[in-house]
Amino acid sequence: MLIKVLGSAAGGGFPQWNCNCANCSGLRSGTLAAKARTQSSIIVSDGGEAWVLCNASPDIGQQIAHTPELNKKGALRGTNIGGIILTDSQIDHVTGLLSLREGCPHQVWCTPEVHADLSSGFPIFTMLSHWNGGLQHRPVTPLEPFVVDVCPDLAFTAIPILSNAPPYSPYRDRPLPGHNVALFIENRLSGRSLLYAPGLGEPDAVIMPWLRRADCLLIDGTVWQDDELLAAGVGKNTGRAMGHLALSESQGLIALLASLPATRKILIHINNTNPILDEHSPQRRFLTQQGIEVSEDGMVIDLQELTS
Repeated sequence: MLIKVLGSAAGGGFPQWNCNCANCSGLRSGTLAAKARTQSSIIVSDGGEAWVLCNASPDIGQQIAHTPELNKKGALRGTNIGGIILTDSQIDHVTGLLSLREGCPHQVWCTPEVHADLSSGFPIFTMLSHWNGGLQHRPVTPLEPFVVDVCPDLAFTAIPILSNAPPYSPYRDRPLPGHNVALFIENRLSGRSLLYAPGLGEPDAVIMPWLRRADCLLIDGTVWQDDELLAAGVGKNTGRAMGHLALSESQGLIALLASLPATRKILIHINNTNPILDEHSPQRRFLTQQGIEVSEDGMVIDLQELTS
């Protein structure tokens, strides 16, 4: 199984267009040892030809332009994106569907809760029905494996996770189980597996067995501390209120990762305020000491290269 990170930042990207926090201003001025990042999304493939897009960020056009694997050679119009899976209905994970309208129809796998949000409060399915068949919904039932036709060797399983519904959703602060899922992706031939969870508010009894089972974790690294936005002076929301488990809390993500056997542990969906973006920061050094990687745009993960 091949995985490529198209975007590794949280909503707004890095630097965020209207933010002058220490990280964003430092990157612009060249005084911060960091790399620019677009909003989070990955592609996966069982052979490197056809790819499944997992989440469609607002930066999808820029991401595709920097991803030659998605260019369908020999076709006047076409793409090697053979299917799309959504883990939630957050703006930064679905708005890119609008930019893909010229390639409709697209098969889009998501839960009924996500489909309902995207047919009402943010009606992308309705809007794009006017473009050559639009988005063709493929229902996802949590904990029931499914296969995307173009990558038949991969089995996808949606795992409900504790997080939050989007601010526009009527279920904000009272989400249903299908509003947020992680994706457990397993190569049915090799048995190698990835758990992709760009949003994780709290580990529970449902997700823990899957976290322990995965060979590679590509997991929520949004904030270092729960009150990070407030401390940076750029917002009032806590990580938990947004549906993200902070890295450094006593029962935070670093402590969780230390207990898991995965060969590779990689953070994604990193907020522009997070000090781990600074490659020379003590927080980044601490992650490295713990064997935890920080993803960046263009990062390639080949599960066949993993050693136990």
